[in-house]
Amino acid sequence: MAEDVERFDEQWRATMAAATDSLDLAGLQRFLETWRRIARLTVGLGHDGYRRMLGEADHRLRTGGMPDNPVPIEEVRLRLAERIAAGSR
Repeated sequence: MAEDVERFDEQWRATMAAATDSLDLAGLQRFLETWRRIARLTVGLGHDGYRRMLGEADHRLRTGGMPDNPVPIEEVRLRLAERIAAGSR
């Protein structure tokens, strides 16, 4: 998502600098795996679904409760199944 580009770039630069200093690629591998997960979620849920999921997670972290209008898990599963099926064609 467009709003993630700056965050990715900042983290990428910091991770590469740390890997250069330490000569250890483990942090780089963790960084890439984290962003692969974000990419999979974004593809699976769509941009709006991913944003909604982040909003729900933020609400839950701040308040300890579910938002007033959470996306039902059945809907999430259906969207994921549809996107997986569309991607395998």
